[in-house]
Amino acid sequence: MIFFVTLQIANKNNFMLTLAFTDGTIRPWDDEQTKHIFWHSSAHLMAEALEALYPGVRFGVGPAVETGFYYDVDLGDAQISEADLKKIEDKMIELARSKETFERTEVSKADALKYFTEKGDPYKVELIQDLEDGTITFYKNGNFTDLCRGPHVKHVDDIKAVKLTAIAGAYWKGDQNRQQLTRIYGVTFPKKSMLDEYLQMVEEAKKRDHRKLGKEMELFTFSGRVGLGLPLWLPRGAVMRNILENFLRAKQAEMGYLPVVTPHIGSKELYVTSGHYAKYGKDSFQPIHTPQEGEEYMLKPMNCPHHCEIFRSSPRSYRDLPLRFAEFGTVYRYEQSGELHGLTRVRGFTQDDAHLFCRPDQLQEEFEKVIDLILYVFKTLKMTDYMAQVSLRDPKNKEKYIGSDENWDKAEKAIIDAAEKKGLKTVVELGEAAFYGPKLDFMVKDAIGRKWQLGTIQVDYNLPERFELEFTDADGSKQRPVMIHRAPFGSLERFTAVVLEHTAGHLPVWLSPDQVKVLPISEKYADYAEKVCELLKNSDIRASIDSRNETLGKRIREISLLRVPVIVIVGEKEATDGTVSVRREGVDQGAMTVEQFINYINTAVAEELA
Repeated sequence: MIFFVTLQIANKNNFMLTLAFTDGTIRPWDDEQTKHIFWHSSAHLMAEALEALYPGVRFGVGPAVETGFYYDVDLGDAQISEADLKKIEDKMIELARSKETFERTEVSKADALKYFTEKGDPYKVELIQDLEDGTITFYKNGNFTDLCRGPHVKHVDDIKAVKLTAIAGAYWKGDQNRQQLTRIYGVTFPKKSMLDEYLQMVEEAKKRDHRKLGKEMELFTFSGRVGLGLPLWLPRGAVMRNILENFLRAKQAEMGYLPVVTPHIGSKELYVTSGHYAKYGKDSFQPIHTPQEGEEYMLKPMNCPHHCEIFRSSPRSYRDLPLRFAEFGTVYRYEQSGELHGLTRVRGFTQDDAHLFCRPDQLQEEFEKVIDLILYVFKTLKMTDYMAQVSLRDPKNKEKYIGSDENWDKAEKAIIDAAEKKGLKTVVELGEAAFYGPKLDFMVKDAIGRKWQLGTIQVDYNLPERFELEFTDADGSKQRPVMIHRAPFGSLERFTAVVLEHTAGHLPVWLSPDQVKVLPISEKYADYAEKVCELLKNSDIRASIDSRNETLGKRIREISLLRVPVIVIVGEKEATDGTVSVRREGVDQGAMTVEQFINYINTAVAEELA
């Protein structure tokens, strides 16, 4: 099993560590770009080690990823197993200690093709064929030369600690009709202590893996007969999902959102109009043809085109705006099977979607209110360590986006101004905008330092134009509304996975599918347990009884796997006194009357939601 994890190594001594790079810069380790360059350099070092150990190996691509790097390689008739990774690690350390350097060379396209053709590396030849002459550079470390833009670490011996983490198969250029290569994953650090800390965090992350917790807690499952990437929510998981939905619905109702419901499919023409088909059509589930009528439909990849049509369904006045349409809408996107991962990467998922249609003069205020809503969600779930990413279009690659420069400039300014006014800690990322507009993405760190993208807000001047949306202004003229897309959770599936891993399955009482389990010590006290359970349910506390013919200890151990936060035990003394014996997260809370216990649970929930 490949385990992917994004971790921040936050040792108090690491923030002072700096590294020198071949472009002449010196950067602190606690910088994402530093790590990216360091890990990409490590991919080259691993390639050098592979070439020394497996003569004739051919190379695909070797990028840095969120934590570490990988290289796709063609080993020919050779085989690499998990047992071989230690040998490759040792060779990497040996080469790093030789104090070799990275040497950059600019080469012509003809010379680059000649080099890799003579070397017998067809994957590099194919990559070079797509490049423009005058833009090609090689980097050489030791006896290994690679096609690369760079930069790299200046001193290879800065790579002090190596761990190769997994082996997988990967099709060349992601095309299942092309050659299957061997993908080797790894991670490196400039200090062994940092690797040790990382490996400890990986072990903790495995314990928190939402797939493991989802099975133990009986929340969700997958079925090959249903299809890859299509989760089945079990009763306890459905309860948790409903709690999250109701939590957000209540807050949205306070803020003037209006509920809408749209179908799971839509005419292909709808997504042609929105631009989604041109942008994502090849990567979506393909159209469904109806031979009787000659129509084409698609599984819904987005909710926003449907909401645009709802706006169009009636004449709108400036007095009607803003209109805030909210829907827990299920959408479908075709993900490659190799990229599916529990609830975090699926083919069918439910977005806590809303689209706000407002006048241009209302945009700033509406955007700020959405920020407040997202921060309210984070605060309630105790996700207090976050950064806002301002995702803008790439000014050098404008053809990827739709709409005028004027509208993009206005949309980007609105996001930047709102984030500044709210005092958000932000980072700007060029090229990360949606194809129809810029966005503000919230990057949240969980309890063990991993980063997740949760919550997004997007400003869109373009879909209102494509759908010819309009409202009548005060002077009687027809005007275009501005559209805000927003999803505080992102998707219920991914959000559930993150919450499970953040809490290690120990959900707050308000969110737990079962808040209380009532355990009679023996069958003799089952009637009293039933009475207690009924009183709890009448007070809107989610309670159930476990009166199985098993020992009390065994029942407690099995309930602990479900992560039920509160257990009450009743026996002769409790039945006589009209009390319950309370355990919360395994800690004895003593005896309480049933009324006192109901107040105890209600107080706990109120404090968690405060």
